[in-house]
Amino acid sequence: MNIQDYIKNQSKKELCRFITCGSVDDGKSTLIGRLLFDNKLIFDKNLDDIDFASLVDGLESEQEQGITIDVAYRFFESKKRKFIIADTPGHEQYTKNMATGASNADISIILIDALKGVLTQTKRHSYIVSLLGIKNIIIAVNKMDLINYDKNKFEKICKEYKKVIPNLKNYENINFYYIPISALNGDNIIKNSPNLSWHKNNLMNLLNTIKLDNYTDKDFVFAVEYINKIKSNLRGYCGNISSGKIKTNDDIIIYPQNKTSKIKSIIGTNITNLKPIKDLNKIENIKEASKDMAVSLFLQDEIDISRGDIISTKENNIKISNNFSAYIIWMSENKLDINQTYLIKRAHFLGNIKFENIIYKKDINNFKKIKTNVLNLNDIALCSLKLDKNLALKTYKENQILGSFIIIDKYSNETLAAGMIEEILQTNQKNKIYTKAEIELNKYIRKHYPEWECKKI
Repeated sequence: MNIQDYIKNQSKKELCRFITCGSVDDGKSTLIGRLLFDNKLIFDKNLDDIDFASLVDGLESEQEQGITIDVAYRFFESKKRKFIIADTPGHEQYTKNMATGASNADISIILIDALKGVLTQTKRHSYIVSLLGIKNIIIAVNKMDLINYDKNKFEKICKEYKKVIPNLKNYENINFYYIPISALNGDNIIKNSPNLSWHKNNLMNLLNTIKLDNYTDKDFVFAVEYINKIKSNLRGYCGNISSGKIKTNDDIIIYPQNKTSKIKSIIGTNITNLKPIKDLNKIENIKEASKDMAVSLFLQDEIDISRGDIISTKENNIKISNNFSAYIIWMSENKLDINQTYLIKRAHFLGNIKFENIIYKKDINNFKKIKTNVLNLNDIALCSLKLDKNLALKTYKENQILGSFIIIDKYSNETLAAGMIEEILQTNQKNKIYTKAEIELNKYIRKHYPEWECKKI
């Protein structure tokens, strides 16, 4: 095969992103090291001396402690697919890293130690991947060599895990696969092991054959990242297409302004560093652009558009509101202050947001709903939130870009939480969100200067 044929063949391969997660020391890094070694990406003459986990625990602090604390990405390929692996931490304090790694995954491999069975962190990671909409979950019972490849013990662990499934988000739409493995010894990793002859499958075959339910949204969604002002009446709106496709002369609508226009032209290259352009017709245009492409859009009408605004087709069912409920994964050691105002970042929009109330928090051990006014590190809760201005919204299930966000501390810039919109509520007309300091000042003025007739806020 010549180089041209090789490149052509590579481009046809399907891309599969998967994550390894589960409790600490379940063997996630060892599994990835074994996958890389057995797929000829790592070479070592002395197989007996290889520490597979150290092959992917790249940070010095990880190797010193013997744990994974960051998200490590690795790449390999088979004859059918190209793979991106996210090796994520098992420790509870690093759950935020796990959620980051899972955010774009097609498949989640949840490892369970055959000696320990289903643990709290197994449940937590399972719930998070279900919240993130991953449709394929592989339950890999690892370290089967330590229980003498016992089929009955494997089935007992699978039965234990199946009790967790009805508590997961949208579990009816998730495909579950169960496989016994030994990552250290290579049993059932890339080929069937004689030690596990009672199980007729291996992990690599699953990764190659599971039908990927890749996230798709036919409706065109484009979040404005940058406005490229070429001259006084010519502006290009730059960014990445989140979903769908767009053509020249297509009718579009800009949110939250609810203004309409048409696509005049589309530039498919980055023109931000070019010399000033006097004539748009001299720029090489493209007729159509689709999901994940970085483009500059030029409209037929002059409209006041800002960073963070959304451009979409008229058929898209985007709602305008400042009020919604969302599942929150709290990622900070600093507790949620229900009276505090925070920053929200959604796509390229940055604004103020306040927690109206915590509807309930999930107890990960038994999945019961708990009433609370506080969120601590790694808590998962359904909350009601309010913005100080209207925003173009979709639920996370409808559109992962418009339906997801992060919460940021105003003063430290720390990322406090990740959120997934569950329901868009009716617009709350009282858009103004007051800070804690403003409320205290208002209270002080009303108490000491009643003659000012200051209204309560």
